[in-house]
Amino acid sequence: MARQLIECVPNFSEGRDSARIDAIVQAILSVPEVVLLDREADADHNRSVLTLVGPPEAVAEAAFRAIERAVALIDLTKHQGAHPRIGAADVVPFVPIEGVTLEDCVRLAERLGERVWNSLKLPVYLYESAARRPERVNLENIRRGQFEALVAEMGSVETRRPDIGDPACHPTAGAVVLGARKFLIAYNINLGTSDLSIAKKIAKTIRFSTGGFRYVKSMGVDLASRRLAQVSINMTDFEQTPMHLVFETVRREAERYGVGVVGSEIVGLIPRKALEMSADYFLRFENFRPELVLENRIAEAMTARGGLPEFLDALAAPTATPGGGSASAATAAMAAALGAMVTRLAKQDSTPFEEDRRFFTEAVDRDAEAFQQVMLAYKRPKDEREPYVEDSLHGAAEVPLQVVERAAALEARLNALAIPAKFGSDLQVAKALVAAAKIGAMANVRINLESIKDDSFKAAVAGRLHAAGVEGQH
Repeated sequence: MARQLIECVPNFSEGRDSARIDAIVQAILSVPEVVLLDREADADHNRSVLTLVGPPEAVAEAAFRAIERAVALIDLTKHQGAHPRIGAADVVPFVPIEGVTLEDCVRLAERLGERVWNSLKLPVYLYESAARRPERVNLENIRRGQFEALVAEMGSVETRRPDIGDPACHPTAGAVVLGARKFLIAYNINLGTSDLSIAKKIAKTIRFSTGGFRYVKSMGVDLASRRLAQVSINMTDFEQTPMHLVFETVRREAERYGVGVVGSEIVGLIPRKALEMSADYFLRFENFRPELVLENRIAEAMTARGGLPEFLDALAAPTATPGGGSASAATAAMAAALGAMVTRLAKQDSTPFEEDRRFFTEAVDRDAEAFQQVMLAYKRPKDEREPYVEDSLHGAAEVPLQVVERAAALEARLNALAIPAKFGSDLQVAKALVAAAKIGAMANVRINLESIKDDSFKAAVAGRLHAAGVEGQH
């Protein structure tokens, strides 16, 4: 059964008092299922960043306890630091890791926001994918003017009204920003100068809002204790705008001002793929691919240990899951694997098929887990069952819908392949498998939609099927 894991990376306005940071960490660790992966504190920024991971509800509980502790310990009226802030617990994002969608994280942020307001009287803003106003997608818009401006304007300026709670700042803890987003890399590049104006000019050059890279946010920061200026960067999609591109641009811009780069640092954690991409760029590997990384091969081998017999035993067992949805995803995974095989034999690029294979393999477990959530929702007391049932039914429909969409794209790629005739039989099998996967996944979509009352969700599903070119197929 697939795990459900999310990451949470709360930022707190305290980077100098280790006792306070320890107390916040202990609040997180008081939740048994949560693991603290990383702890960073910076005295110049006067800010700490914690990274925790675990099942969604457990992580939300840990986040609440950490916010509660921060509200009790941190007084923003006495806080000074280089990093902008509006709250004691300044920003708390949820990131899907495994078996969880971005939409799941949005709902989690919303539920946590209601609890934070009701229990702590701390106003809540929602950002990134959870934003309820377009301008609040970007965190910097919410944090403009910092705590001091928020105190003065929240009750009188409409654009400062919180998404959850009354328009009144907490007197010492300010407000909190909650949200859901993709993986973010916090990446700082230190310049060999104390001239803050140079860091600010470079930050303006690379950030998207002033004409720079699409997935980059940045600002110039004064590291007073080190007598250095820093370009502080948030990278919101490292696959679209990779780290090495940003680093090289900062280095070249710094050289224009007669300044060198003396170092860079990661705040929090970083995906292995981001480093692989940079290694490929800087080392100029002619044969680099993720499969060459030892840890990747070990993880793949360990995942595959159960093999087909174990999956078939689980499929044949007298239990509701895994069922037809998982079987459809597994069928599509086999089609993708055959696609990868024939393109490799034909000395063509197999990357798209490998990516499909990984997606469908994960979908096997995600489909089973989504249906388990439906069954758990029906076990709730009747007076609180309905919203949970509806949410879980959405999830149960979403996974096979994704399989249908991805299978349609896979089918198009298979049909477009031009390969030698000697590989034709394998390609024919792949096409038959992906067609069967689409039929099976569509059956799962339809049966879940029959139980869903939300007409807007049904309309959205119909739109996605139309976009995938599969509406009306049986």
